[in-house]
Amino acid sequence: MKQIIEKINKLKENLNKWGHAYYVLDKPLVDDSEYDKSLNELIKLESQYPQLITLDSPTQKVGGVVMDKFEKYKHKQPMLSLANAFNEEDLENFNDQILKEIENKKYNFFVEPKIDGLSISLIYKNGNLFKGVTRGDGIYGEDVTSNVKTIKSIPLSISDKSEYVEIRGEVFLSKNEFEKLNKQRLLNDEEIFANPRNAAAGTLRQLDSSIASSRKLDAFLYYFMDREKFHTHSDSLKYLETMNFKVNSLGKICNNIKEVYEHIQTILLQREKLEYEIDGVVVKINDFDLYEKVGYTAKSPKWAIAFKFPAETKQTKLKNIFSTVGRTGRITYNASLEPVQIAGTTVQAATLHNADFIIQRDIRIGGEVKVKKAGDIIPEVISPIQDENYFSLKKWKEEKKCPQCHSILERVEGEVDQYCINSQCPRKIVRGLEHFVSRDAMNIEGLSIKIIEKLYDNKFVSTVSDIYKLNKFRQQLIELDKMGEKSVKNLLESIEISKANSLEKLFFGLGIRHVGKKTAKTLALSFKNIDKISTITFEELEQINDVGPIVAKSVCDWFTIKQNRELIKELNELKINMQYLGNEGTKNNDKITLKSFVITGTLSKPRNYFKDLLEEYGAKVIDTVSKKTDFLLAGNEAGSKLEKAQKLGINILSEEQFLEMIGE
Repeated sequence: MKQIIEKINKLKENLNKWGHAYYVLDKPLVDDSEYDKSLNELIKLESQYPQLITLDSPTQKVGGVVMDKFEKYKHKQPMLSLANAFNEEDLENFNDQILKEIENKKYNFFVEPKIDGLSISLIYKNGNLFKGVTRGDGIYGEDVTSNVKTIKSIPLSISDKSEYVEIRGEVFLSKNEFEKLNKQRLLNDEEIFANPRNAAAGTLRQLDSSIASSRKLDAFLYYFMDREKFHTHSDSLKYLETMNFKVNSLGKICNNIKEVYEHIQTILLQREKLEYEIDGVVVKINDFDLYEKVGYTAKSPKWAIAFKFPAETKQTKLKNIFSTVGRTGRITYNASLEPVQIAGTTVQAATLHNADFIIQRDIRIGGEVKVKKAGDIIPEVISPIQDENYFSLKKWKEEKKCPQCHSILERVEGEVDQYCINSQCPRKIVRGLEHFVSRDAMNIEGLSIKIIEKLYDNKFVSTVSDIYKLNKFRQQLIELDKMGEKSVKNLLESIEISKANSLEKLFFGLGIRHVGKKTAKTLALSFKNIDKISTITFEELEQINDVGPIVAKSVCDWFTIKQNRELIKELNELKINMQYLGNEGTKNNDKITLKSFVITGTLSKPRNYFKDLLEEYGAKVIDTVSKKTDFLLAGNEAGSKLEKAQKLGINILSEEQFLEMIGE
C-alpha cells in the first residue's frame, strides 16, 4: 500500500504542476499524451483505492484557474471538461456506460472536431452580446467581453431576442495568423508563442483590446445551452448557423460506435490540411433529453467524451541536456534540440523528466532522438536513434551538484528524483517566494518571478517574512529598474491586504511538501489556527480525511525544523493572520462538514446544485461509493451505487431527508 500511496502522490504532484503551467502560465511543460497517460493512471488507481482520493487530486478538478487581472464571472452552469478516449475500445466502453443508464432506448451520436483553442461562453441579453467569459476554473471565468467583441466571427447581436441566451464554443488562432504573429514577434525581439492555442489564450487575456483586434482571433460555436428549445444537438447547431455563428462543417450524426470511429478516421485524415489546429474529436449523445438521465461525474458529463489523437513523432538532434531546480529542490532535466516542426509549431526544447529517464533510455548528447508531441505542448524525448554515430557518443551521466548553488544532490528513498537540500539555494528561495505570493497562496499582486529575482538579487528579500518588511525600502524600490512609484504603491498595498488572508492561504503558501491547496484548506478547517496544526501528532493528522500518512509525516517534519518554527513566529509578529476565517458562503453543520457524500439518481435539480450546496458546508463530494463514504444522497432510479451503499451500510438520504438535515 505504501508504494501505491507514493505513486498516487507523485502523479498528483506532476499533474498539478503541468496543469498550472498549461492553464495559468500558458507555458506548457509536457505534451497532451504524457498528461493524459498520467491522468488515466491516476484515475485507475483511485478507482481501485477510492479511500485514497483527496480533494486536491486533479481527478476532482473541473478545469483550469481564473487569472487575477480580469473580473470574475460565475457561470450559470459549470463549464465541465471531458473524459478522454484513445482507441475504439475506449469508445465502446463509453457506449457501454451509457447503455447502463438508458437501456432499451434508441440514441445516436454527434461527432465534431475538438478545436485546440480556449473555451468561451457567450451570453446575449435581448439579442445583444452581454458577456464573453472564459472557462476559468469551470465555476468562475474571466470576463473578456471587450476582447471577444473584436472577433469578427462572433456577432454583437443575434436574431434570438430572448432575455438570456448562452452559447459556448472555442476561440482559436488559425495556423496562418499564428505564423504571421510569431514572425512579427521575432522582428520585435519578443518571445514567440509555443503554439496557436497559447497564442489565442494570451491574446484573449490582453488588457488592451486593440492588441486582441490586431491578432485576428476566430471562433467556432458548438453548444446552445437552452436544451428546452431543441431536442437534439444537431438541430441546435443549425439554429446557431441561422444566427450567423460559425459552426464547424465536419460535424456529423453517427448512428453507432462503428460509424463514430469511421468518422474520427475521416477527420484525422484531414487534420493536416485544416486551417486550424485540432487535437481530437468530441463525441456526444445527440439527444438533449437524455443528458440528465445519463448524468455527470464530479469532473465531466457522462454523455460526451473527447477522442484524443495519437502523438506526432519526429526525429531531430539532441544538442545538449541541462537541468533546473524547483522550489522544493527537485531537479528536472531538459533537452535542447535542433529546431524541428511538429504539429505545426517549431520545437527547440523538450522535457527529459529525471536522471533515471535519461539513463534507462541511454539518451546521449549529440545523437539523433525521437520526439513526440500531441499537437499542443512542449514535447518529450522518447528514445535515441541508435545509428552508426550513436555508439561513438559518450554515455550521459547524471549531475551530482545543484546547477544553481553547486550543493551535492540527494535522492529521497523510493523516489527517482534528485533534490538540492541546501535551504539557502538561491533558485529554491526565489521559486519558494514565487509560490508564496501566488494566487492560490497569499495572492500578492505585482510580485512576478522577474520582480522577485530583482528583489532577491538586491538583497531586499530572502525569506517570505522579508516581503512584509518591504515598506522600509519604499524609495529604493521606486528607484529599482522599471518598478516606479505607482507600481511600488500598488505592491505595498497588496502586501498589506494579504495579511488578512485566511489560514489556508498562508498554510499553502509555506510550500510544505505534499500539502496542496485543498489539503491546506482541510487542515485549516479542521484545526482553525496554526498553533494547533503545529502541535498535532502524526496519528491525529493521519486520521483526517484527505490527509493520510505521507502528508501527515511531511507536515510533522516541517514543524520540527527550528527555522520553520521561527518563521511562523516572525510572521505572527508581523501581524499575518494565523486563524481560519472561512470563506464566503461557507456554512457549518456538524452532520455535514468534513463528511464525504456520493450523489446518485434523479433529483429535483441538477446534481451540480446539490454538489455546490454540500461544498458550502465543507463536505466532500466524490463519485465512487466506498467504506469511507459517509452519506449517499439518492434520487429516483439510483441504481448500482445505491445497492453498493446498502451492502456497505452507508447512510442513505433521500432529497427530503437531506434538505431537512440542512434546515431547508
